[in-house]
Amino acid sequence: MKKIILLGATSNISKFLIPELLKQTDVQLVLFARHATSRLKEYTNMTNVSLVDGNWNHVEDLKRALTDGDIVYLATGHFTTANQNVVQAMKSTHVERLIVAGGLGIYDEVVGDFGRWNARMMGDYTEIKRAAKVIDDSDLNYTFLRMAWLYNDVHHADYKVIPQGTDFKDTQVTRQAVASLIARIMQNPELYQRASIGVAEPNTAWSKPSFY
Repeated sequence: MKKIILLGATSNISKFLIPELLKQTDVQLVLFARHATSRLKEYTNMTNVSLVDGNWNHVEDLKRALTDGDIVYLATGHFTTANQNVVQAMKSTHVERLIVAGGLGIYDEVVGDFGRWNARMMGDYTEIKRAAKVIDDSDLNYTFLRMAWLYNDVHHADYKVIPQGTDFKDTQVTRQAVASLIARIMQNPELYQRASIGVAEPNTAWSKPSFY
């Protein structure tokens, strides 16, 4: 049985990721969030799901959730202190495999008209880049997802992976597609090891996402 911990289990992507993971018969899920027991009541009576109330700014909360874990999903990689706490807790509990949902632009890889639009919308990247560097320097077996602009659409579940060092031109991707990719990596943890990858919907290389 594979023990997977979702840190930020009430996030918008987790909403789609949890049902995907429950399709896998060899998974034990730990759903960690502030007020998880009240916000995720629909999973209370499932034998393969545990709900853990906690705060990723508290290392002891994280250690409690991560004990005997195999794979950790961090619902946002934008915060330096939270990333440092997750890395510390994972090393303390000897958990190595980490998947992080992050944003595009941390390597100044977004180009063209979309790059200029994205820079205007995002503003100062200093904290986001600093937070990403914590993961880069962690020595954990991580996959950092640099996601295009997110939206919901069950009919658009296609995605493509953009390797680090490649220009990022595609503008958008659905949360359903990202959840599908994360579930695939969790089922096959050898995929995208120690890598920062872009994730985008194919054929969306426009000046901005279609929903703006």
